[in-house]
Amino acid sequence: MTGLSGEELLTTTRTVRRGLDLTRPVDPAVVEDCLRIALQAPNGNNRQRWRWLVLTDPLVRSQVADVYRSAFYTRNGAALREPDHVPDATLRVLTAARHLADRLHEVPVLVIPCLQLDSEELPSGNQAGLWSSLLPAAWNYALAARSRGLVTAWTTVHLDRERQIADLLGLPRTVHQGALLPTAHPLRSTFRPGPRQPLEQVLHYNGWSDTAARDGLTTEPRRT
Repeated sequence: MTGLSGEELLTTTRTVRRGLDLTRPVDPAVVEDCLRIALQAPNGNNRQRWRWLVLTDPLVRSQVADVYRSAFYTRNGAALREPDHVPDATLRVLTAARHLADRLHEVPVLVIPCLQLDSEELPSGNQAGLWSSLLPAAWNYALAARSRGLVTAWTTVHLDRERQIADLLGLPRTVHQGALLPTAHPLRSTFRPGPRQPLEQVLHYNGWSDTAARDGLTTEPRRT
């Protein structure tokens, strides 16, 4: 355990792409402990349709990494070939993401959270309602890993090749992947909160037009 306060845990759990220790093994028992915590997340009607793939076999990780890398360069190759046309902040993220893509096969544990549904096709309509039964649990896993001295990287690039990954791992057609969470020990022990917009720029009270950015952030909603 790292002894982080709740606020530190919530504000310093980062997507770590460059700072993964690729040489130090991760105890599968610790990963399972983190997944038990993940299962405490809210989910629709408590159906608990989540399924979790933990990839530790070097060959399997390498095969998944090959597909991931292909998807990454298809998506981002043009921007990486012409970096002068990319904003500096975006380029920094892309460069770090390329570092992860090129070394994904070396990450000791890859975790893929999935939903098992009743049919092969995703339901039409509100996708937020569907994925809210999985993604909070996936973030619980990331937080639990951080609390135990591990770090993760939240990525969905492989979903550009979701069917290929599913066939590679033998997933039933009713199982749909939600993310990929490379998991490792960190190369450094401390992390800072990430750069974010000020709350005043994104906060709205009582409707879209009544914004804190325009009227000033108050400690409680305006009364009418």
